[in-house]
Amino acid sequence: MSDCLFCKIGAAKIPAKLVYQDEEIFAFEDISPQAPTHILICPRRHIEKLGDAAAADALLLGRLQLVAAQLAAQRNLTDGYRTVVNNGAGAGQSVFHLHLHLLGGRLMRWPPG
Repeated sequence: MSDCLFCKIGAAKIPAKLVYQDEEIFAFEDISPQAPTHILICPRRHIEKLGDAAAADALLLGRLQLVAAQLAAQRNLTDGYRTVVNNGAGAGQSVFHLHLHLLGGRLMRWPPG
């Protein structure tokens, strides 16, 4: 989508601190981190939210988690990390391009939010 912030980041039209990219996925540092490690992992293809994903997106959704695990290992998050997907405004989604949050480097409490 031409007006989507994350699509623009993925297309290098808006600068961001990219930490991973391939033909399907890109990841960058959150500009308002909620933990010492806070990375957003996005599919290049615009999907508004998780609820809009289809069965054909299953492999891509799994790859988002695998990229999160790879980045967590690179960041030495040996004490643990959290991955989060907010689905819709009521869940806290503020940019409507599916993205996975990778959070780590501090103690995570339960329940969140």
